[in-house]
Amino acid sequence: MTQYENRYAQAATTARTGAAVDEGLRSYMLGVYNYMSAGVALTGVVAYAVSSYAEANPAVAQLLYHSPLKWVLMLAPLAFVLVLSFGLHKLSAAATQGVFWAFAGIMGLSLSVIFLIYTNTSIFQTFIVTSGAFAGLSLYGYTTKQNLSGWGSFLIMGVIGIIIAMVVNWFLQSSALGFAISVIGLLVFAGLTAYDTQRIKDEYLVIRHDAEMVAKASVMGALSLYLDFVNMFQFLLSFMGNRE
Repeated sequence: MTQYENRYAQAATTARTGAAVDEGLRSYMLGVYNYMSAGVALTGVVAYAVSSYAEANPAVAQLLYHSPLKWVLMLAPLAFVLVLSFGLHKLSAAATQGVFWAFAGIMGLSLSVIFLIYTNTSIFQTFIVTSGAFAGLSLYGYTTKQNLSGWGSFLIMGVIGIIIAMVVNWFLQSSALGFAISVIGLLVFAGLTAYDTQRIKDEYLVIRHDAEMVAKASVMGALSLYLDFVNMFQFLLSFMGNRE
């Protein structure tokens, strides 16, 4: 083989490899978005069904929203996130998916109260706005050539600060602080949507040869984007929601 032919063969091999990687990445990201969308849909269905049942049965509403059980519903989703985050390497791909679906269902229980606080119309409108914003931010994170990795530590610090401020405001009940938390929270999770999308994309290029890890990472990627979406939705709802 001549030097020219050798270079041509190498270029052709590189092109085929690049095309295969691009195709695998598109398939992987589509799987992430499918998991995330299905998780959001499951949460919404459970939240609406539970709130409707509780509204028709005052005893159930008392149990879910005015008894110590409400703390279990509030904290249970965190337990599932911790299991997925710290037990990922011990869980099989099927188990990881199972925990994710259970988490989405429990989140539905936890969020069901919003249907008793806000009108259905305002919830739907906020969901549409959140979906549009999420799509744009995620598309930016997927297509931008800018390296967003430097955002990570700043955004995580923002999340921690929001959690601390929410705990403090639980005692203070300050409307001004509550408004500030909503504004900052919305900005932080908007940034996390773009950051997480790029991070998930980059992670695939590292693990793409490990089929088991790819299957589990797609669920974890969906979890990250799910949390970004749900938090953006809740912070937006505090602005856009009309109370019953």
